[in-house]
Amino acid sequence: MSIREQKMAATRKKLIEVARRTFAEYGYADTSMDKLTADAGLTRGALYHHFGDKRGLFAAVVDQIDSEMASSAQQHLEQPEDLWEGLMLEGQAYIENALNPEFQRIVLRDGPAVLGDPAHWPSQNKCLQSTRECVEQLLAADRIKAVNSEAAAIFLNGAAMNAALWVASSKNPEQVLSEALHAFQLFASGLLKEV
Repeated sequence: MSIREQKMAATRKKLIEVARRTFAEYGYADTSMDKLTADAGLTRGALYHHFGDKRGLFAAVVDQIDSEMASSAQQHLEQPEDLWEGLMLEGQAYIENALNPEFQRIVLRDGPAVLGDPAHWPSQNKCLQSTRECVEQLLAADRIKAVNSEAAAIFLNGAAMNAALWVASSKNPEQVLSEALHAFQLFASGLLKEV
């Protein structure tokens, strides 16, 4: 990597780092580009060059947070001996993160308002792909009922996302969390074959 490329990467990283803190504290609507670039010690030109505009920077922040979540959740798939248990832990981890203020504000509240349907976010598509692959493995192992793997992945991911949105927007998130986790488990278990 050339010195110029290193500087560009460092600038991009700095903007995302500062934007992440600022969006978490103030939300998308109340984040001023002037304050953001001043806090980063950079110019608006740097922001425009790397991200096009505030929305582009926000999308990069959402992608980073969502990718970290997916990576963390993926570890749940790899830990247990049982693939089904791993899939359930992955969904539960996503829902539980609705209590994380940064995730709650940036991804769950502002994300859909600014970026539209999460199903079209690149990071969500990566997560969907991972879930689909897991469903295909469960089908091959004859653990779940015959179902289209893409449809099952969409429903499982949608259930986890909407449960997390419910938790994040509720007046009593801790109480709603346990109800959301229970409902997610019941919903998902409908895919399992009777033993």
